[in-house]
Amino acid sequence: MKIIQKGNAVSKGIGIGKAYLYKQYTPRIVESKIDNDLVAQELLNYQKTKFQAETEIQSIQSFLAQKNDEKAKIFQAHLDILNDIAIAEEVEDKVKNDLYTYEYAVHLAYEMFIEMLSEVDDALIKERVADLKDVKNRLLRIASGVAEANLSRLTEPSIVIAQDLYPSDTATLDRTYVQAIVTEIGGVTSHTAIIAKSYEIPAVLGIDQILDEIKHGEFVIVDAISNKIIISPDEVTLNTYLKKQQDFIAKREVTKQYLSQKPVTKDKVKVEVSINIGSANKEELDFEQYVDGVGLFRSEFLYMEETEMPSEEKQFEIYKKALSKFGEKPVILRTLDIGGDKELSYLEMPKEENPFLGNRAIRLCFDHMDLFKTQLRAALRASVFGNLWLMFPMVGSMDDVYNIKKVIEDVKKELELKKQAFNPNFKTGVMIEIPSIIMVADHVAKEVDFASIGTNDLCQYLSAVDRMNPMVSKYYQSYSPSMFRMMKLAIDAFNHEHKPISVCGELGGDLVAAPVLLGLGMRKLSMSKTSVPAIKKVIINHEMKQFEAVSKHILTLKTEAEVINYVKSQLNLED
Repeated sequence: MKIIQKGNAVSKGIGIGKAYLYKQYTPRIVESKIDNDLVAQELLNYQKTKFQAETEIQSIQSFLAQKNDEKAKIFQAHLDILNDIAIAEEVEDKVKNDLYTYEYAVHLAYEMFIEMLSEVDDALIKERVADLKDVKNRLLRIASGVAEANLSRLTEPSIVIAQDLYPSDTATLDRTYVQAIVTEIGGVTSHTAIIAKSYEIPAVLGIDQILDEIKHGEFVIVDAISNKIIISPDEVTLNTYLKKQQDFIAKREVTKQYLSQKPVTKDKVKVEVSINIGSANKEELDFEQYVDGVGLFRSEFLYMEETEMPSEEKQFEIYKKALSKFGEKPVILRTLDIGGDKELSYLEMPKEENPFLGNRAIRLCFDHMDLFKTQLRAALRASVFGNLWLMFPMVGSMDDVYNIKKVIEDVKKELELKKQAFNPNFKTGVMIEIPSIIMVADHVAKEVDFASIGTNDLCQYLSAVDRMNPMVSKYYQSYSPSMFRMMKLAIDAFNHEHKPISVCGELGGDLVAAPVLLGLGMRKLSMSKTSVPAIKKVIINHEMKQFEAVSKHILTLKTEAEVINYVKSQLNLED
């Protein structure tokens, strides 16, 4: 038995199962040739590899189709590419005439078509590049004898061990068998953490070289409560953890009884509790009955789950679906927030030394105005079906605010010219995540309708810590007095103008931070749907004046540890 106690327990719980080492395949390209008398055999090998690739793609397609998953059509595009006559002829030509191995011929042929399509002005054609890369890598993986890694078709309770998981990996993740997630990269605010919380999957992230520590198939316990990974546990330890797992699930079920209750404090102060959503799927939308709205619609998930830029019509339909479901309740749609740790396979972005400080979110949208306006048109058209609040990320100055308002006016004029309906009463707000915008929050509050604090990036920028880097995770202090002092400036500015301000970062659903934020004057919280019952429980079982007294005192404290200990002791919060 071996115990590892490192990383960040980002989604609480206990997972028990066999290790499933998930490694994304990276092809190794080597120029290699064959003798003339081996050409026929090489072409036969190419056909065999193509056939295996086709079988794999059809299997995934069939699996997704059975679940009525729209992503099945993505793999039809992959089949079309695989069987494209022009590509096949190019591969065969390079084997016959240049005597290249079929693997290197595949590389050259696909790269030629990738380069050609990348230079075409038509956006729809350009979007095929990501599909070409995917098919090419599948062929080269099969040629190298590497088995397919796929999280959609696990056959037994498994602990997924990976360097990192991307949204494309989690899109087909089989929640039936994934008992826990462990990665080498990622912290409390990473997308893997967000997915794990959303699915109630225990997760410990940021354990360096964990792929070297655990063998595929080894029995593993993930204790995402005490932050432990136990490899090959003995029988006593296993039985102890089976009991702990049952106790944790039972306790969570008791807390879930608060889900349908109204979040009103003992002294009758109403708090608005909303949820963060990513793709407006049925599970997310069905949660409408328990909350006061959508506090954060992460529209980038819609982009990241696709292999091509989603059209205006597709976006319109998804936004319409969410707005229709929530009716009069606000749906805060955050415009495309790409960059930093989030990329699009079909959008070429420059490599940056510090991507979190680079051309991301609203900055990227300003540089890709067609992309930006397409999203705004779709959102505004959908606004007639519900209560749309548009929110813009990474706003750092009043110049950004003025530019955003100008683009919105341009889009409104476009729609009016086309006689396309939209609700002129939609609200416009900003995401507060850069300290500079807080220092002019009094001006911002006069220009916009609302704000929401993105605590994940605010903490990153305030403490100068890369939140994805486990080496400096101890310096990423979400509960530091400086964080709460900084947020109080923004809360006070918007309250002074009688305009709504909420929090939609991880602290919104955090049992320690949420009461403090309420005590500082915030009345709107947004969080992962799995956090809703626990936050409602805290609100219902306390008075607002208790939260206010606690918040007033923590602003006088000096360290994060003092804040955590004080809040827990005063409010009797459990770990």
